[in-house]
Amino acid sequence: MSAGPRSHEEGRQLTALLAEDEESFIDALVIGLGHEGFRVVVARDGSEALRLFDESEPDVVLLDLMLPKITGLDVCRALRARSSVPIIMVTAKGAEIDTVVALEVGADDYVTKPYRLRELVARMRAVMRRAPATTAGTGTHWAGDETMYEAGQVRVDIDQRRVFVRGEEVALRRKEFELLRLLVENAGRVLTRDVLIDRIWGSDYIGDTKTLDVHVKRLRFRIEEDPSSPTLITTVRGVGYRFESTSP
Repeated sequence: MSAGPRSHEEGRQLTALLAEDEESFIDALVIGLGHEGFRVVVARDGSEALRLFDESEPDVVLLDLMLPKITGLDVCRALRARSSVPIIMVTAKGAEIDTVVALEVGADDYVTKPYRLRELVARMRAVMRRAPATTAGTGTHWAGDETMYEAGQVRVDIDQRRVFVRGEEVALRRKEFELLRLLVENAGRVLTRDVLIDRIWGSDYIGDTKTLDVHVKRLRFRIEEDPSSPTLITTVRGVGYRFESTSP
């Protein structure tokens, strides 16, 4: 039996909010995650999930896509609007479009039913490692006065619009800075192409979407040790890009 994960707050048991309406999955996960050291709070519909989220302040959320009352996607949107808590979307469909939409509305990862407990727990620990408040030094966080953002080897000075990579300052154009800042602020999370374009170029942008790829290529040239084999800004094929918050 695993000794279970522990947070950076010594002695505090990690809490998982499970939003699921299939009793067979609920029973198995409550037992299985309990053995892994988690306290599991169960919500059987979307409205209950939102209520219990505020009450339990979970460290990670397991969110079924097809929930009664409020769908998992809408719950995810609502949670992401007010919290950066790690969210794993659970779907029985397995369709690519569901995966893309889930990531687009703010989910950090997804699993498809049926899944193995060991895989799920591994994904839970991975998204919690990447989360800003989970493990000091391994994710992204505001430094000091909240004008400096850090992820891995990269520091972004918001006020002065300066970027430092491995301790050395790197000169970026305006759009490159905005793109890097957005990626670093969401380090460890996949950002879809549409989200990146909307946030950087505006929702009314009608130009060639390859503009995004060009800017990513330029960013990699400026911040990657080997731009031909990027380790900071990685491509999630068919979805978008992710800034890796920890060194490989």
